[in-house]
Amino acid sequence: MTSFDIARLADILRDASRKETLTRFRRLDSGQVRVKSEAIDLVTEADEAAERRIKADVAAAWPEALFVGEESVAADPALLDRLDAADFAIVVDPVDGTANFAAGLPLYATMASVVVKGETVAGIIYDPMGDDWVLAEKGAGAWQKRPDGSSWRLQVATPPSLDQMVGYSSIAFLPSATKPQVLANFAKVRVVANYRVAGHEYRTFAAGHAHFICYNKLMPWDHLVGTLISQEAGGHVARFDGSAYLPSHRTGGLIVATDKDTWDLLRREVFTV
Repeated sequence: MTSFDIARLADILRDASRKETLTRFRRLDSGQVRVKSEAIDLVTEADEAAERRIKADVAAAWPEALFVGEESVAADPALLDRLDAADFAIVVDPVDGTANFAAGLPLYATMASVVVKGETVAGIIYDPMGDDWVLAEKGAGAWQKRPDGSSWRLQVATPPSLDQMVGYSSIAFLPSATKPQVLANFAKVRVVANYRVAGHEYRTFAAGHAHFICYNKLMPWDHLVGTLISQEAGGHVARFDGSAYLPSHRTGGLIVATDKDTWDLLRREVFTV
């Protein structure tokens, strides 16, 4: 792999998101929003335009990289299989939180992760509304940065007792057989929310404003960047069976917690899947 400049990738995401999503926010007509697999799985003209721009800029900067975008995979599912064997790949979600974006809710993100030989080594979550990035490189911590150059390091929260924990869980894809029990278990914690945008849930967790996150559906553009940022901010990440989460995983669920003890407690008392 050639020398990788995370700042350059951050600028690419910002440029594409501001030009292709902000200009269309609350300006989409019905013909610019389509259903993909089901009613809660949408794609808009902004998703596709942003991904095209990011793909072209990534190709110019790193022509040797395999580009894996959410919309590119929707058009060619076989592309996802190439990620597992790639020496160097950049995985992109052009609009994370498309349902929010399409509804005119200002809570969405543009995300990218860098995968080298099956390991996530860098990642960025850009918020076009706040015009800032949360990013991480493996072993270098998690940081929030602004275009003016200011930055600060992120650190997960100190865990409270179970009944005071705040977290996020995407319940739509929980196993149907165990979903009723998990929903009942939510009474054991203080708050469980769902922003319908993984990027902002990961950002909030890494900044110390929540204590856990849980997902079941594992698409790489949704979780590679967020899990790396969470780990670099001091959190503990594992699939439901306790194994490490890797770019090759599509199933097995995911729990992100402030530390291993909290992960174990949540897995035992709440996420009894």
